[in-house]
Amino acid sequence: MKIKRAARQTAKRLFAACLADGVLQPDRAREVVHTLIQQKPRGYLPVLLRFRKLLDLELDRRSAVIESAEHLPADAQTAITADLARSYGTLYTSTTRVEPNLIGGLRIRVGSDVLDGSIRGRLAQLAHAIRTT
Repeated sequence: MKIKRAARQTAKRLFAACLADGVLQPDRAREVVHTLIQQKPRGYLPVLLRFRKLLDLELDRRSAVIESAEHLPADAQTAITADLARSYGTLYTSTTRVEPNLIGGLRIRVGSDVLDGSIRGRLAQLAHAIRTT
């Protein structure tokens, strides 16, 4: 479904109204959605669709997935999350996963950024470097 320019602009303005100091305020977002659904102004469905897309993008941009070869202690998870928050700003969610195929090290994804410090990643880089020379 193609969304008209006016609906995109309206959704963008509504999304901006849900931010306080660059951080999404869930209560404001819920209130915006609730008001749109109640009032049902002309063309509200495309606005809601675009607003949802903006929310999804923001949540993805502010969520971290930390993968390690073994279970990380709670203090290490806290330290990593704090470092990520300093680099990327406020994180809404942080998920830790055990991925034995990493062999060792960590792979961290925040939004579209991937920080790969795993042994598997380094071996892949080495293999690529050998093939290209």
